[in-house]
Amino acid sequence: MNELIDTVLKEKRAVLIAIILGSIGGITSVALFSLSGFIISKAALLPPLYIILFLAACLKLFGFLKSLSRYGERLISHEATLTILNDLRMTFYDQLEKITPRVFTKYRSGDLLSRVVGDVETLQNFFLRVFYPPIVTAIVFICTMFFTWFFSAWIAAIILLSLLVTTVVLPALILMHQRKKTVKILLERSALSTEMTEFLFGFRDLVISDQLSNKTNDLLHLAKRYAQQQQKRSTEIIRHQAYNTLLAMLTVVAVLTIGAYFVTTQQLDGLYLAMLVLLTLTVFELAIPMALVPSYMEESKQAMERLQSVMIDHDEKIDAVGTTIKKQPFSVSFHTVNFRYDEAHQMTLKNINFVIPQGTRATIVGASGSGKSTIFQLLLDYYSPSSGVVCVAGQPLESVCSEDLWSKTTVMLQQNHFFYGTVRDNLVLAKDDASDAELLSVLQEMELDFELDEIIYEKGENLSGGEKQRLALARVWLKNTPVWLLDEPFSALDPQTERRIYERMMQKTMGKTVVMISHRLMALQRMDQVLVMDNGELVEVGHYDDLMQKKGYLYDLKQLENNRLPS
Repeated sequence: MNELIDTVLKEKRAVLIAIILGSIGGITSVALFSLSGFIISKAALLPPLYIILFLAACLKLFGFLKSLSRYGERLISHEATLTILNDLRMTFYDQLEKITPRVFTKYRSGDLLSRVVGDVETLQNFFLRVFYPPIVTAIVFICTMFFTWFFSAWIAAIILLSLLVTTVVLPALILMHQRKKTVKILLERSALSTEMTEFLFGFRDLVISDQLSNKTNDLLHLAKRYAQQQQKRSTEIIRHQAYNTLLAMLTVVAVLTIGAYFVTTQQLDGLYLAMLVLLTLTVFELAIPMALVPSYMEESKQAMERLQSVMIDHDEKIDAVGTTIKKQPFSVSFHTVNFRYDEAHQMTLKNINFVIPQGTRATIVGASGSGKSTIFQLLLDYYSPSSGVVCVAGQPLESVCSEDLWSKTTVMLQQNHFFYGTVRDNLVLAKDDASDAELLSVLQEMELDFELDEIIYEKGENLSGGEKQRLALARVWLKNTPVWLLDEPFSALDPQTERRIYERMMQKTMGKTVVMISHRLMALQRMDQVLVMDNGELVEVGHYDDLMQKKGYLYDLKQLENNRLPS
């Protein structure tokens, strides 16, 4: 909550103006109704006309000030709220950027969407309904108490006692009752958002597998549960407001009863009784919304904690973002690295040791599930090792700024995203100053017969698997940094196309550091190193010819591949 308060206080000027205008609006509202009661009582005594005209003029003045101040208060407070929400979003996005994409390994996309959109939107209630309304209410009540004390200390004491119960005791009881329910609502909203996102992503597969109806029913069940939680919360809010309203009305009755008694005992001038009753009625209109403060405060607190939890889980990485890769040979090395995924029972990687010097090309091979992609994910800083150290350019990867790492590397993953737009739009992501001639040249090298203005659908839905992979390779060609990290770059290509593009890649990467994962054992003799993985262990490291002469694990894999190839 301290971070949230600090964010609000950045808008000191707007906060101060909103409090001042809100206080003026509340005081003039009380003055307006109090003066109305006084005029009614005064008129009954048939005073001179100029007195009635003067009081009526004051009444109009208070009415004008009330409307003007309330309008200004709403304008300033809502503008400040939008600015505060914008600051919160930018702060969250800035921090999220530093830990992307590793954050996606822990949080599902729908859950992140719920936090970024829903939880941030929830925080708008903090300033509008939690932060400054109690301050305004306190100022108005203090002024009211001071004014009422001149007419009757007993009535002022009754209003004060009722105020303490309405704004302190009752909200405290509500807060104790509300805490667990607020958490449950946010979790239900997160679950619904997560499942809805997954439903949209997997809609086509659900239709094909004839599971659309079952998944829809599950989604409707979640929506119903969330709606029920929201309904319960709304009912409780109405109930709490009703309690405050009841207490306010009882206070009005008490003021009227005691005031009437004081009039009969001549302790109070009857001229002021109506004024005090209307004053009490009006001032408690400000106190009634105080019943909502605990709900909104707890909701804001939980929403802020959910946002911060994403950052807290990755604090170490955020603290290290200022470290850049030093100017020295960009070698890649693993030193006694062990790794286990969260909630997994077995180690995925066991005691991995290797060094890939700068300017050399290495291929990581092995059976499916042997740990090849996990090495790649550790190298890209998606995960941190359970033990051991991953180094780039002689520096521990955990101390290196991820953005600096990615700026110096050309990366191709198994799954590559394509944005809705033109071929040009999707290529310039790798090199924003590339000319059309350069883009067309790369497309030609990738054997893609595309026009630069040709439209690509979201996620490349109008492309074949091979076209997607070659378009992703075109990005690699364009970025062309000294370090290339490639995960199964040719898996979707036919053998002939693969050989031609592989040959071009070997020419393109002369003198560069290349780490490539491949399940195919083609042209390994062209690589400087072959790293052979089996069941999470690095079982062989060396040049292809040397490993084949040993007739070890790589030799067996090659024989199996040859036997599977058509004769």
